[in-house]
Amino acid sequence: MDKINLIYARNVITRKATVAQQNLSFIILVDNLVYDKSVDVEWAGEDGVWHTLPASYHSSVDHAQEYWIARVVCAPTPDRSLPGNIRFALRYRASGAEYWDNNDGDNYCLEADSGISVAPGRPVVTTGFECSLIAGERLLPVTVAVDSALDTDRVTIHWTGDNWKTTHKSPCRFARNYWDAEFFSNARNPNQYGRQIWNGALKVGDAFRVQYRVSCESRQGLFWDDTFANSRALQHRPLKVMILNLHCCQEDNQDKKLSLIARAIDERDVDIVCLQEVAELWNNGQGDWETNTARIINERLQSPYHLVTDWSHLGFGRYREGVAILSRHPIRRHEAKYVSGSHDPYSIHSRKVVMAQVKVPYVGLINVFSSHLSWWDDGFPEQFEKLRHWAANEHGSQVTATMLCGDFNIKAGSTGYQLVVDSNEYDDQYLLANSPKIFRTIFENQDPHWPSSLDHDHRIDYIFLRKGSDLCVTSGRVVFTDQDFGRVSDHFGYLMTFVPR
Repeated sequence: MDKINLIYARNVITRKATVAQQNLSFIILVDNLVYDKSVDVEWAGEDGVWHTLPASYHSSVDHAQEYWIARVVCAPTPDRSLPGNIRFALRYRASGAEYWDNNDGDNYCLEADSGISVAPGRPVVTTGFECSLIAGERLLPVTVAVDSALDTDRVTIHWTGDNWKTTHKSPCRFARNYWDAEFFSNARNPNQYGRQIWNGALKVGDAFRVQYRVSCESRQGLFWDDTFANSRALQHRPLKVMILNLHCCQEDNQDKKLSLIARAIDERDVDIVCLQEVAELWNNGQGDWETNTARIINERLQSPYHLVTDWSHLGFGRYREGVAILSRHPIRRHEAKYVSGSHDPYSIHSRKVVMAQVKVPYVGLINVFSSHLSWWDDGFPEQFEKLRHWAANEHGSQVTATMLCGDFNIKAGSTGYQLVVDSNEYDDQYLLANSPKIFRTIFENQDPHWPSSLDHDHRIDYIFLRKGSDLCVTSGRVVFTDQDFGRVSDHFGYLMTFVPR
């Protein structure tokens, strides 16, 4: 098979009042040769002027292939009409090489307002490449293009909302005239390319993820849409959790850096933020809410989050130092407790943790603990045990997951880290996301020589997820580095994404 292949292209003109627009879209399958790659559509309308339309990554079939999508909306201007009929070819560039799908040198042709043209050899194709489910949408429309030569009797969507533990079947209805489900426009040349259009809908309800396959029954046999290998999956946006130690107002250009943190939360679309070394002026122990750094960050977000915070002790001789949780989603309840033996506000070894129970749409109740514990010799073992028991008592049957987040002041692989491993209750999510082989050696196989595998891992900030939680990590990255937003603290931040199992 070639390195790049057309799945289907669409040419549809929409008309609203007296204004017309031409919508072009292209779905492309490429071999995943390298990470750094570019995919383009070279196309020209009836004026003969060629354009380069960059495609963007959509999803992976497996590790070997990826789907890319390109879209453009064209509107007429006083000196330029709509593109009309188009010609196009696909280009893929990777590692200095260039690959083409240009219909064996003839280029592809697609007439204006003719709807969908499917590449040869694909008798059944599900159209519309949505990236995710839409919040609040309980009915998912599905449009299927079927080769007219099959003489189709029935098209059925086989789908699940629970990873195929149960399966549902939803029939599709044949559209006698081409009706594009996305643009709601009758095409000028319905079924010109020998395709029948069938429409269906899935009652997805509150499911986080929906997977489906499409079958076509005809007199020639049973055919399946194999565009997405075994099945197509759509889901709601993943849960994003960020942790960051703020360094208790010890940074140069501190106010600018607080604004930078707020911008990163907005741009990375973070759901829950756990902050440590949150500072506000001491003010004889009474504090000063206007100077609270968690409050300042929250007020600088595009839309302020729900915020809970509390302080533990005098920090750097002039601040009430504590921890905080920011949540995009509602906080059902919250609590703060000392996990240290000392409750002395003048002792740096007095450590308080904030807990928030967050209701995350399509995921469930999440218990989140923002923690800043002491070093091993200064009380970590006692503090971690108190935190672990507190979290266990809060983890009821209605709780989807429990996360211990923040600055634990234990290096990966150290004696303190080994205490977490030996508890057999919590897993290191950044390690699981980025080094699954090492993770299995430590947390599953418990190889006695595992500490040496973390010699070069200098993290002391973690998200520990309780074993048995109904969440799994899908990615973990370091943020607030020289390359990513810039340094804002003496700690890096960590951003991780989670989805239900």
